[in-house]
Amino acid sequence: MNNRILQSLSYGLYAVGVKGEKYPTACIVNTVFQITSSPMMVAISINHANYTNECIKKQGEFTVSVLSENTSGAIIGALGFNSGRESNKLQNVRHKILREGAPVVQEDICCWFLCKVRDSIETTTHTIFIGELTAGSEKITGTPMTYKFYHDVIKGKSPKYAPTYVPDNEPAGDVYTCKICKYEYDNSLIPFEELPDDWTCPICGAPKDVFIKKNNETTEE
Repeated sequence: MNNRILQSLSYGLYAVGVKGEKYPTACIVNTVFQITSSPMMVAISINHANYTNECIKKQGEFTVSVLSENTSGAIIGALGFNSGRESNKLQNVRHKILREGAPVVQEDICCWFLCKVRDSIETTTHTIFIGELTAGSEKITGTPMTYKFYHDVIKGKSPKYAPTYVPDNEPAGDVYTCKICKYEYDNSLIPFEELPDDWTCPICGAPKDVFIKKNNETTEE
């Protein structure tokens, strides 16, 4: 069976926010879906290893910011490829803090809503949180970003702990890794050395000079 078969399912892209220990934090997810309309309830899936998972269990609530097609790769990189345990992931992302302490992204989103956790289900790797909407934005603007748009247009990759993460095949040539968001450029189109000096990381917008060469050669045992 093709292990990418589930990529044919339709997904969006969202920033799930929650009050953290030191700073408010957020992560990027693609699994947010409506459960009921009365009351208005949604479900989200968060990996056990994510700091956001730990914080939602402690706080009992979370926000969802619906990303639009205009949301920059830098925002996705900052929230999706870094840990909020020791760093403020939102320090360079325009946001507001609700009175409950949870953050809402304010850059190029379609809408946002706040949820109270009503139930949860534990799977082998993820927690499915079921939340009831208690507040949200009045206006809905822009076009929601789909996961297909993220992959095909922004050329983004799934973070390691995303529900849809599938390891890439081992590239044949050199790989260059962004030190900021861990995006890997594998020389599949243009050799890294031939990229223009003003080329930037397609995920977080970091300049070319922050990339480091990764040795992909393997040794025989």
